[in-house]
Amino acid sequence: MDLTLARQVFTCIDNTTLNSTDTAAGVEDFCRRTLEMRIEGDKKVAAVCVYPRFVSIAARVLQGSGVKVASVAGAFPHGQLPIDLKVAEVRHAVGDGADEVDIVINRGLLLAGEDKAVVDEVAAMKEACGKRTLKVILETGELPSPTLIRRAAQAAIAGGADFIKTSTGKIATGATLEAAETMLEVIAENVKINKKTIGFKAAGGIRKPDEAFAYAQLAQKILGDKYINNQTFRIGASSLTEGLYSLLTF
Repeated sequence: MDLTLARQVFTCIDNTTLNSTDTAAGVEDFCRRTLEMRIEGDKKVAAVCVYPRFVSIAARVLQGSGVKVASVAGAFPHGQLPIDLKVAEVRHAVGDGADEVDIVINRGLLLAGEDKAVVDEVAAMKEACGKRTLKVILETGELPSPTLIRRAAQAAIAGGADFIKTSTGKIATGATLEAAETMLEVIAENVKINKKTIGFKAAGGIRKPDEAFAYAQLAQKILGDKYINNQTFRIGASSLTEGLYSLLTF
């Protein structure tokens, strides 16, 4: 195991609890356990990701820790609400203390060829985020070709995404290296054209350290070693966090 890469990946994790059975007490315990997992002195994961109703709890527990509060929003995981309701959900999450918001695009619009509508929806939710970080989920498992994944990535970036993210983790096909490669190539193209680096987040079914390392290595190959930091690279995970922590503190 490449310990340097393993430590980098650990600090890029969005430790995630998005279960239909989540409770206030359970989320509070999850956040406290997250804070207990520290490597090399005081290095922790990048963020905790929760549903909007638990943002205020996460914000209270994580306050001052350096671990960000992330919230899904924008009609997660389906994206099939009117845009004013999506925007309202983003504003609610931000108002309760979210530092980062993970939204999901309306895949139906993209599949219908309405790319501009996708751009406009992302832009509206980005405006609602203000200075907070916006991660845009493409749900690549519902986009059956590299061309569609490319279009989705381009639309998300055009709308103001700070990160583009593979998956919600709520369908059978989550993150894949093939989809990630297409997304990272779009990010690299954006760097060349617009001189702006967009972040990348792999999420959906990444449970083992070796799986997470594969995404980090792919990102390094396409965007360079310096890309692997929590300002530009994230892994969305739940069970992975404990496993990687155990490896690093054995």
